[in-house]
Amino acid sequence: MKHKFASWLVIGTGLLIATSQRCSVLSAQDQQSADRSLDAQKWLNDGVEAFKRAQNDEAIEDFKKAKELDPSLTKARLFLATAYASQYIPGAPSAENIRYGEQAVREYTEILETDPNNLSAIDGIGSILYQMARTPLNVDKMDESKSYHKKHTQLAPDSPTQWYWIGIIDWEIAFRANKELRAEWMKKTSRDLQPSDALPEEAQQKFILKYSDTVQEGIASLEKAIVLNPEYDDAMA
Repeated sequence: MKHKFASWLVIGTGLLIATSQRCSVLSAQDQQSADRSLDAQKWLNDGVEAFKRAQNDEAIEDFKKAKELDPSLTKARLFLATAYASQYIPGAPSAENIRYGEQAVREYTEILETDPNNLSAIDGIGSILYQMARTPLNVDKMDESKSYHKKHTQLAPDSPTQWYWIGIIDWEIAFRANKELRAEWMKKTSRDLQPSDALPEEAQQKFILKYSDTVQEGIASLEKAIVLNPEYDDAMA
């Protein structure tokens, strides 16, 4: 009986030691995690200050360090995406400039993979895609940008800004189509059209067939923006 008790005592003592060791390991891990979070916050704060001073390259490196130390720090990821986007120059053809735009899109996309309803990321990616799509006009990218503004209206339908941007994107697409159809008609007929002239019947039918829905959506979206904000001068223009 004594031997049996002694055996259980040894086992129990071993379990207590193992549990104690495991708690120590967990405690050390928790402390290490806390330290990394504090360091990440420090790098984030440094990045914000650099960003305020328009030192974007420095800010980007600070935000990258914050993200690496604490991938769950959404603010660091948002600031990193925004810093990349702020470096992008619409229409500039350099590889570096294109890379800034693509990096901004990638960072916003990563945020939305874990937080699909993050309005800041939705607005950010919609904005940078629009800038990237303008010069030269890329209709597919414009539509992609519009999809994020539409998603915002699904989550927050009372935001006039998002309705405005849907209308603006539709206008950009329709304006480009009108211009191309005019050029196509003049080339085909060897006749001139003034900007104030209406589209010839043949070109009109092509435009209506392909872009009528786009025009109607754009008008309805701008009207919605004005209803939500009667002082929205841009939407009235």
